[in-house]
Amino acid sequence: MPGFSRGIGTALAATTLALLTGAAPAAAAVPARQTAPAAYFVMTDGTGERFVVQLTEPGKIRHARALISGATRDRPHVIGKITPRPAPYNPRWNYHYRSDTVGFFDAAMEVCDATIPYVEDHLDKAGGAFLPGYTWCPWSSRLVAEVPA
Repeated sequence: MPGFSRGIGTALAATTLALLTGAAPAAAAVPARQTAPAAYFVMTDGTGERFVVQLTEPGKIRHARALISGATRDRPHVIGKITPRPAPYNPRWNYHYRSDTVGFFDAAMEVCDATIPYVEDHLDKAGGAFLPGYTWCPWSSRLVAEVPA
């Protein structure tokens, strides 16, 4: 039964994470999101590494620009689900955020916290006990620049 209890623990952690961060549960009906031309932002963390985040929702793009300009300090950290493969706009890393899942937060559970290089080094373990549901929320993340089109 160890696998069963680990699966339950992972499911509980993912559900709790969704509740704390305001993310919608996967099974819930989610209204269609309005999309805009993609905007790209450079994120860094406590290691100083840089990671590019793609945003397509106008409200999230506005929030990201407000963070970079200093117009807001609300929800400064990045959260979302990762896909374990490189993206053309972020070729240095073997994973990227799914733009339709990216959001911002003030505080989140430890279960989704990891640095940019730690995720890269442990990508084969992501989705289970490490980053349940592939949700990644680096606590020290912050946007530092918008990538010009």
